[in-house]
Amino acid sequence: MRLSDEEKAEIWRAVGAGESYRAIGRRLNRSGCAVRWLVCRAGGFAPLPVKRSALRLSFVEREEISRGLIAGMPCSTIAAGLGRAASTVSREVAANGGRAKYRAHAADERALSLMTRPKLSKLAACPRLRAEVEARLAVPWSPQQIAKSLRADFAEDSEMWVSHETIYTSLFVQGRGSLRKELASCLRTGRAIRRPQGRVPTNKGKLGEMVLISERPAEAADRAVPGHWEGDLIMGSACKSAIGTLVERSTRFVMLLHLPDGHNAEQVRTALENTIGRLPVQLRRSLTWDQGKEMADHVRFTIDTGVQVYFCDPRSPWQRGSNENTNGLLRQYFPKGTDLSGFTRHQLDAVAAELNGRPRQTLGWMKPSEKFAELVR
Repeated sequence: MRLSDEEKAEIWRAVGAGESYRAIGRRLNRSGCAVRWLVCRAGGFAPLPVKRSALRLSFVEREEISRGLIAGMPCSTIAAGLGRAASTVSREVAANGGRAKYRAHAADERALSLMTRPKLSKLAACPRLRAEVEARLAVPWSPQQIAKSLRADFAEDSEMWVSHETIYTSLFVQGRGSLRKELASCLRTGRAIRRPQGRVPTNKGKLGEMVLISERPAEAADRAVPGHWEGDLIMGSACKSAIGTLVERSTRFVMLLHLPDGHNAEQVRTALENTIGRLPVQLRRSLTWDQGKEMADHVRFTIDTGVQVYFCDPRSPWQRGSNENTNGLLRQYFPKGTDLSGFTRHQLDAVAAELNGRPRQTLGWMKPSEKFAELVR
């Protein structure tokens, strides 16, 4: 059975609110697969409502036409009752099967489908722009980076400007495929579907004795004093393996935690103590983390190392902005769905060294390793 218009509208509302496909399907007495099919087919973009012109026949008028035909009334009489031209009604009937086969609902659906003519996207209309975007996606650059760089590189040629939303739409939405579909895999997330920003809160238990980020000292917030770190886990296949990530806020220096045996609270605490414990005292002032269960031993960690742990507000990853950005870069080395337990300590150190060896604009084009070495000296 097909999804009704009311069901489709409810699905898009619920998806925008962050509900899971399974929960939406259960409420509508549909399968989660049916919900996912609708969303994926549209690339995660809710379709825009079709605006019906007042000059065109409405569904109510088509129902009146259908009743008149059943009663045997001529088209001119039906048209007079509607205040329409006789030719309008006769063309409507002829285009939808004639007097014997005319049905108001089918005629209205056909009219709406003919009204939805998607505008040719800028990328489809301009091969030169499309080729430039495809080349930069393959590097790979993000759509935001591409949009900004095109405006800088072609400052005098507005034909070569495009928004990042247009790039995403061309990658995700069927029927607007002015970019090659395989380029979606070049995005950092690897997704070929738009994911809503909202998420439905879950009833997870809270950690005990948390100190929230609002109590973190100002010197950590403005990055003026080194030694304040942000941390998180990047998860492997089926969340059965993980790698810990640490980023120093003022230098963007990265350290990776080796967790070959698991990522429960004790294992994460031990890895953190071994890694942070090697730092000079002046470079271990605080650690900011999300409210994950892996930090259940945070009180003992603070007692053992003297490093105070501050916790972000729920669903607020931007409060660990440096760490989130680093985790996105690390996904190019450790793609989602990978078993992370197979990576050795040596391999993690090599990845961290490569990230720390990249010049950073925020550091005046110094490398994090150079900036960090200055502090250690």
